[in-house]
Amino acid sequence: MKLISWNVNGLRAVAGKGFADIFVDLDADFVCLQETKLQAGQIDLDFPGYTSYWNYADKKGYSGTVIYTRLQPVDVSYGIGIDEHDHEGRVVTVEMPDFYLVNVYVPNSQDGLKRLDYRMRWEDAFRAYVCGLAKKKGVIICGDMNVAHEPIDLKNPDTNHFNAGFTDEERAKMSELLSAGFADSWRSQHPGEAKYSWWSYRMAARERNVGWRIDYFLVSDSLVPRIESTGIHNEIFGSDHCPVELVLSD
Repeated sequence: MKLISWNVNGLRAVAGKGFADIFVDLDADFVCLQETKLQAGQIDLDFPGYTSYWNYADKKGYSGTVIYTRLQPVDVSYGIGIDEHDHEGRVVTVEMPDFYLVNVYVPNSQDGLKRLDYRMRWEDAFRAYVCGLAKKKGVIICGDMNVAHEPIDLKNPDTNHFNAGFTDEERAKMSELLSAGFADSWRSQHPGEAKYSWWSYRMAARERNVGWRIDYFLVSDSLVPRIESTGIHNEIFGSDHCPVELVLSD
């Protein structure tokens, strides 16, 4: 079973950069996208054999998530059930017979950490949500989590220490989530490797590979034995992020 997660930074934009061909070539059972920046009806992008489940932000051209699946879910839900956090289209959950798949676009703390306090409330609420699911069956969390967890997860940790995505507060929240019964699937297989999933559009960062790893598949500890492979597709362009991959045994 193959899963893909990709922050497309505007699905209409990436649709004009070969997205349909990339989607088909990846040949995944689940494709989870973040930052679609769409409202209902603004794009017609269906794929044979797949059903899609969309969560749109109230604000036009902002945030948004979708899961494409060619496997039939037991149930689908949107958001995390808390009004403060459920107007930005950040979470889609599909329940499968033996696991939950949670596609998430975690809020960015923004320049000057203007949204850090909100981000901390979000983190606690989201952790409670996925831990509640995990009491029932295994959980797979994927998406742009807007944090480089460890210094190895970004090119320049020293100069970014107090910047959004690498603050002590954000990293501690990721540690709390992992400690609640989840594993960072890619890092578990590549403990000493530096590889990135996001690069700034500024200063030719991608060409120089000055990047961050902020896109993840986190899996319940109970699902770790099913991990067959993980990947970061930095050869795929179209967004400032690249797709990340998880393959689980059936």
